[in-house]
Amino acid sequence: MNPLTLPAGALCALVGPPGAGKSTFARTHFKPTEIVSSDFCRALVADDENDQSATADAFDLLHHIADKRMERGRRTVIDATNLRSPDRPWLLTRARHWQRPTTAVLFDVPLAIVQAQNTSRTRVVPDHVVREFYDLLPTVDQLRKEGWDTVHLASTITPAPARGLRTAPKGGTR
Repeated sequence: MNPLTLPAGALCALVGPPGAGKSTFARTHFKPTEIVSSDFCRALVADDENDQSATADAFDLLHHIADKRMERGRRTVIDATNLRSPDRPWLLTRARHWQRPTTAVLFDVPLAIVQAQNTSRTRVVPDHVVREFYDLLPTVDQLRKEGWDTVHLASTITPAPARGLRTAPKGGTR
C-alpha cells in the first residue's frame, strides 16, 4: 500500500459508482474545504441531495467552484461518480487551463461490495443505477490515455492517519 501524495494545487477526481466509498475516502484523506461534492451541490441548489431534477444545476455549481479553486491554486477534490462521458474531459480541460496537475483515484471495488455498501447508506441508490454506473468504470490505462497525470487505485492507498494529506513539494511526484 502507498500513501496518497498530491502536488500542491492539484485537481483530484474520485472515480467510481455510488456506494464505492468515494465520500468516505474524501472525508478521511482531505480537508472539508478541498472537497467539491456533487451531492452537496445538489443540496445547495435544491435543499435535497437526492433531488435528481437538480443535477444539471448542481454540476453547474460544482464546475464553478472547482474552476475558482483551481484558479486560486487550491487543491480541489471532485467527489462525484466522474463516470459519464462529459465529466472527466471537462475536469482535465479546466485543470490544463489553470496549469494544475491532475490525479484520478479509481475505486476498484467489486460490484458485490459496492452493492452491499450502497444498501447500508442513508441515501440508497437503486440497484440498477449502481450496476449501470459500475459498467462505466474505466481502466487505469483508459484514464492514463485520457491525460490524467497520475492514476491511483483506491485499494492500494494507505489509509490516512488523520485528515492531513501529504503534499508533494512544488513540482510534485508522478
